[in-house]
Amino acid sequence: MATLPSYSQIHDIGQSRPGIFQLVEVAFHNFQDVFNGKRAFQDAYQQTDPLATSILASVILSGLTLIVSEITRNFSQVDRLWSILPAIYIVHYSHWASLNNVHSDRVDTAAVIAVIWSVRLTFNYWRKGGYQWSSEDYRWDVIRAAIGKPAFFIMNITFISFMQNFLLVAITTPVYLFLVVAKNFPQSEVATTADTVFSRGMMLAVILEFFADQQQWSFHQAKQSYKTTSKVPAGYDKAELDRGFLYSGLWAFSRHPNFVGEQLFWVLLYQWSAFVTDSIYNWAGMGALMYLFLFQGSTWLTELITSNKYKDYKIYQKHVSMFLPRVQSIREGGFYFPDQNEEAKKQR
Repeated sequence: MATLPSYSQIHDIGQSRPGIFQLVEVAFHNFQDVFNGKRAFQDAYQQTDPLATSILASVILSGLTLIVSEITRNFSQVDRLWSILPAIYIVHYSHWASLNNVHSDRVDTAAVIAVIWSVRLTFNYWRKGGYQWSSEDYRWDVIRAAIGKPAFFIMNITFISFMQNFLLVAITTPVYLFLVVAKNFPQSEVATTADTVFSRGMMLAVILEFFADQQQWSFHQAKQSYKTTSKVPAGYDKAELDRGFLYSGLWAFSRHPNFVGEQLFWVLLYQWSAFVTDSIYNWAGMGALMYLFLFQGSTWLTELITSNKYKDYKIYQKHVSMFLPRVQSIREGGFYFPDQNEEAKKQR
């Protein structure tokens, strides 16, 4: 069996970071032997640390997305992979464990949940036209205009193509820790209440994302219909359609409930790994932390653009929190604009 890191104490697993560069170097040589015909692919795959394989794959994909983005001048190449790669990496950990006779229900459970997460998010991205060749995140144009082409090229090399790809590996590293725990401490592979809480919590996060994205999709479909026909679709408020942005349903409590679900999903996976490794925190938390930072920055930019587009959005920002609902909003049944009548207020 391929060598995974060995530990005498389960607590040490989360505190000792693996030698990433050494692992990737070994992975590179293993797969170079495959390319040169010196060994079979499955043998190299099975004998390579699965985290190293994921990182090596992300390096290759980073280079490819950089080349494609510069040739096509479309910088949303990583966006098209965003909902797919994390699930592939986690399923890869599960498959590797199976080949090497490492039994872990936690890894397998995480793989199933990740696939569900991936299918839902990929579908949502597809129906918004994300996989059309000409589709590109509108924020890249804003950034490119603000910093200039030379600086944007550097940003593409560092952040857009490479750092984002590495992040998609980093957020899956808690599952790698499940694998290391299963190999070193097979007796710990007993389902606990905590396993149930974390796994079901992740599913609830996916459900939250589903309803939030569906409400947003339905609203924009209704808004488009309203613009075309000048008729208010059944179940929608004319004032809300005129304002141009969604602030009812889940969006009356959070300005980005879908982002809440997305961040919660990966934070719960990390917290699950912290519990399994018997530690308050572990090195896999860097992925979740970077994910939170990314959402802070990207959401700030999104709202900057939105507030300039819709004049009433700043009022909405004052009364509704960006992510986690305020206690007052919950008590009042959500946000409503001052010009809405009492009946509308009660309906919320």
